[in-house]
Amino acid sequence: MSADLSVKVGSIELRTPVIPASGVWPYEEEYWNGDKTEGLGAACTKAISLNPRKGNPGIRIWETPSGVLNSIGLQNAGVSGFIDKYHHVVSAAKIPAVANVVMEREEETAETLLRLWDAGGMAAAELNISCPNVDGDGMAWGMEACSAAKAVRAARKVWKGALWVKMTPQTADPCGVAKAIEAEGADAVVCANTWLGMGMDMFAGRPAFDRVVAGLSGPAIFPLALRLVWQVCGAVKIPVVACGGVSSSSDCVAMMLAGASAVEVGSAFFRNLTAGRDICRGIPKFLEQYNAESLRELVGRGRER
Repeated sequence: MSADLSVKVGSIELRTPVIPASGVWPYEEEYWNGDKTEGLGAACTKAISLNPRKGNPGIRIWETPSGVLNSIGLQNAGVSGFIDKYHHVVSAAKIPAVANVVMEREEETAETLLRLWDAGGMAAAELNISCPNVDGDGMAWGMEACSAAKAVRAARKVWKGALWVKMTPQTADPCGVAKAIEAEGADAVVCANTWLGMGMDMFAGRPAFDRVVAGLSGPAIFPLALRLVWQVCGAVKIPVVACGGVSSSSDCVAMMLAGASAVEVGSAFFRNLTAGRDICRGIPKFLEQYNAESLRELVGRGRER
């Protein structure tokens, strides 16, 4: 009998705990309906804003030891472009599709969510209040509990389905922000996004990125993300989707022992598009080790005394 790797994030059933994070999963149909979905429980779309965005100029990707810095800048076709070009693919996927929505001004975000709701086919909306690579919106919404609450309140007024909120690790009060997100009616917290970092171009003798700072992801941040997930899981009762440096079955199970209901995986897919399958293939040994019949039994077990 095969191992039971199914999990739940609120009312959403996932066949495995692995979800490609926003920005890494291609829109070609084979990635949503073909063999490339093996090992995936769901998948996030790339960022969706009201209007198209060109993204940031200059270098956008910079490798670091055990990680990668990115300064993409939320490049996307806008909500109309998404609906015209990609919606038919993701809405017909054999795995749940999670629409990652950029938190802009309240009225802009409301319009984006309304258009996506009318288009249908999304299992959940993931409100991104955490992007470090844009000015004027993004992670500014997630830095304090009051602004996070305001963002979620605006989204909850128009989005009637499952609402996930992706918080920033840069906040000085992660538990307070997570509680505010929960209080305003979110169905899950995604914890978290990339950490702020920078790269130095040693040939040019100047910062690698035009914006100087960029978002650090990859195995280097896993211990930081695990600590944050532990804290947030202890602060809220709604499900937590862990995100940050997960690249192995051990990482995935560690996040779930800390209390996460599922995991989002980002940088690991840059190196290996079968990362989801590979992570899942390594999980059964942990079920045997912990004498568990299903992966759900491990959620929060590491918190038991």
